[in-house]
Amino acid sequence: MKEVTLDLSESMNKTVRNCFPKASRVIDRFHVQKLACDAVQEIRIKHRREAIEEETDSKEEAKGKKEKYLPPRFENGDTRKELLARSRYLLFKSGEKWTNSQRIRAKILFEQYPDIEKACSLSHSLRMIFNKRSIKDSARLNMARWYNKVEEAGFHSFNVIAATFYEHSEEILNFYMNRSTNASAESFNSKIKSFRAELRGVLDIPFFLFRLSKLYA
Repeated sequence: MKEVTLDLSESMNKTVRNCFPKASRVIDRFHVQKLACDAVQEIRIKHRREAIEEETDSKEEAKGKKEKYLPPRFENGDTRKELLARSRYLLFKSGEKWTNSQRIRAKILFEQYPDIEKACSLSHSLRMIFNKRSIKDSARLNMARWYNKVEEAGFHSFNVIAATFYEHSEEILNFYMNRSTNASAESFNSKIKSFRAELRGVLDIPFFLFRLSKLYA
């Protein structure tokens, strides 16, 4: 075997090293991109917690004054708490794929929280590096520049992806040799999980594998 695509699981990495010692290991780009997306979401969640606490304090204050609490709303009708909750899915997508309402919401979000905009920009930049068709050495340079931007930004939430790049840089860059991913394996894995869920668990493993082979072979 010349090439094996895998995720960030250390057990899977160890299995591939032992079973296919001469194969080139490629870490799926989508697992790396997910780390960047998770880092952005971590910043959003932090601000949302703060917004919830702020709203709770304002409600208590209004209650103490025996006044009705009316949360301030932005131009699109969202409260601060709602803005941060409803921005979750738009941060997973690039700007050109936003709907009109998402575009308006993103504009307000980035005005209120410049750090989320900066983190979102870093995540988008990483996606563009993977989308760009280039040779491995060129990609290495682009990744190094991106890594420097992450360090300059100083986001604690990006520490995981920075550590991942440091530990698995070669496996990540091997993607540019054939642009291989394990998307098909992930899809098949989802089918197996769905099939297992329908059976409410598995007692007879050999028979379960037999049924899988008949259904999906």
